[in-house]
Amino acid sequence: MKLVEHFQHGLDAPICLTWELTYACNLSCVHCLSSSGRRDPRELSTAECKAVIDDLQRLQVFYINIGGGEPTIRSDFWEIVEYAVDHQVGVKFSTNGVRITPERARWLAESDYVDVQLSLDGATPEVNDPVRGDGSFDTTMTAMRNLREAGFTGFKISVVMTRHNIGQLDEFKRIADEFDAQLRITRLRPSGRGADTWDELHPLPEQQLELYDWLVAHGEDVLTGDSFFHLNALGSTPLPGLNLCGAGRVVCLIDPIGDVYACPFAIHDEFLAGNVRDEGGFTSVWRESELFNRLREPQTGGACSSCSAFDTCQGGCMAAKFFTGLPLDGPDPECVKGNGQRALELVGAGAPKPTPDKDHSRPGKKKQSGVPVAIGWGPPEPERLPDRACDTSPLAGMPSPKEMR
Repeated sequence: MKLVEHFQHGLDAPICLTWELTYACNLSCVHCLSSSGRRDPRELSTAECKAVIDDLQRLQVFYINIGGGEPTIRSDFWEIVEYAVDHQVGVKFSTNGVRITPERARWLAESDYVDVQLSLDGATPEVNDPVRGDGSFDTTMTAMRNLREAGFTGFKISVVMTRHNIGQLDEFKRIADEFDAQLRITRLRPSGRGADTWDELHPLPEQQLELYDWLVAHGEDVLTGDSFFHLNALGSTPLPGLNLCGAGRVVCLIDPIGDVYACPFAIHDEFLAGNVRDEGGFTSVWRESELFNRLREPQTGGACSSCSAFDTCQGGCMAAKFFTGLPLDGPDPECVKGNGQRALELVGAGAPKPTPDKDHSRPGKKKQSGVPVAIGWGPPEPERLPDRACDTSPLAGMPSPKEMR
C-alpha cells in the first residue's frame, strides 16, 4: 500500500496536530481563521492542558503546532511548553512576536525540541500592517532580531499568500535568508474573519500561476504545509508535499475549550468531532469519532473525478469549498482549470452559504470590508470596560514594543 493510501484511511495518531491555546490576541488580523481577539472563559486549565499532553504522549504524537489567538498571552504558556517537551512532545508555536523579548529569545535558543513560527503577511509595513494591524510589522521584525541575536537559527517565517503580497515572494525569501530562518507560505482560506475578506484578498488566477512557477523554482527551500496541492494541475512538475486533504485523517485541531475539529481551517459545528474533556480524552475522539471515521472512508471525488488533473489535486481544500458554499465533492473555489469559478457562479453571489459560527473578535473588529493597502487603521479604540469574562483585555501585562528592544 502506498503511503498516501495509509493517509487516506487515517492513522492511529495525527501527524500534524494544531492546538489553539487561547482566542485572546493583541491583534485583529482581517483573515484570522479563528476570529480571535477575546478570551473564552471556558479555556482549558493548566492541569487540563497537561492531561491532554499526557494523552498525546501515550499516542506517540511527536510534535504539536501551538497557536491561537496569540498563545504567549496565556500566563502558563511557557509552563505548558516545558511540560510538553519534558514529556517527549515537541512544540512549534506560532506567534506575532509580541512576547519574544531578548531574554525569552535566549531561553528559546537554549531549549530543545521547541521551534518558533513568526507571522508576517507583508515584506513591508505598507502591505503587512493593513492586514495584521498597525505596528505589527515592526513588532515581528524586532522579535526576529531578538532571536538572531540570541543565536536561534532556523525559526520559521509564516506568510499567508494574498493578492497583495505574492509580488513580494523574493523579498520574503530575502528576509528569511537574512535571519537564517526558513520561509513558510500558506494558503488563504475563507475561514473565520477570512470569510469576510476572502473575495478581496485571495490571489487572482494569474497570480496562482505566478505562485506555482515560484514554488517550482524555490520549493525545496520553502515550506508550504501542503497548502497548495490544488496548483498541481497547472503543470507537469508536482509541488512537494501531500496532494490530499488530511482533515480527520492525519491532521486535526484542538481549540481553547477542548473541542476537536477535523481541520484548523474548518472551525464549524459541521466539522466538530468531540471534546478532550469527554470520557476517553483526545484518544477516543481521534480513534472513535463518527465524523473522523466518515472522513476516512473512500471518497468518490464527485464531479472532479472525471477531470484529467484529479489525481494531482484530489479536488482541493475541504474548508475552502465549505465556506464558499460549494459541495465538498465539488471543485475547489480556486480550481486552476476554472471549474471553481464556474461553480461559484452557479451558487450565485446572493445565495446563502455557511458562515463561521464561532466569533471571538473584539467589538468593532469583526469585519474589515474593502481591505486597505498602504494606509493606516486610524486612531486606536477608546478603552472599554469588559462586560463579560471573555472580554478581558488580552493586552494585560504585555510589554510595549519599546520594552521588547
